[in-house]
Amino acid sequence: MTTYLSAEQILDAQDLGIEDVDVPEWGGTVRVRGMSGTERDRFEAGFLGNDMKRLPKDKAMEHYRARLAAACLVDEKGGRLFRSAGEVKRLSEKSADALQRVVDVAMRLSGMSEADQEELTGN
Repeated sequence: MTTYLSAEQILDAQDLGIEDVDVPEWGGTVRVRGMSGTERDRFEAGFLGNDMKRLPKDKAMEHYRARLAAACLVDEKGGRLFRSAGEVKRLSEKSADALQRVVDVAMRLSGMSEADQEELTGN
C-alpha cells in the first residue's frame, strides 16, 4: 500500500544534498550544497536579459562555472561563501579543472543535466 506524504511532511523534509569535494589545487576540501528551487530559478534567471530572452552565447558563458560553483559552495553552517559579482569574477580565474570538479557535483546535487547547461548557455 502506498503512503502519501502530507504538505507538512514535504515542507519539513531536509532534502538539499550536501557533499564535500577535495580540491587539492586549492589546498583542501570544499562543501557543495544543491540549490533549492528558488536558488535554481534565480541562477537560471541570470541567463535572461531584460526582454526575458536568453543572453547571447558569449555573455551566457562568461563566468558560467564560477557562477554555478558560487551558487553551491557553502560553509559548515550552509551559508554561501561567494556573494558578490567581484568574488565570482575572482573565482572564475581559478583552475578550470578545480572549478569543473565542483561544478560536476553542484549540477548533480541540483538536478541539472548537460541539456540544462546547454540550454542556459545557448550551446
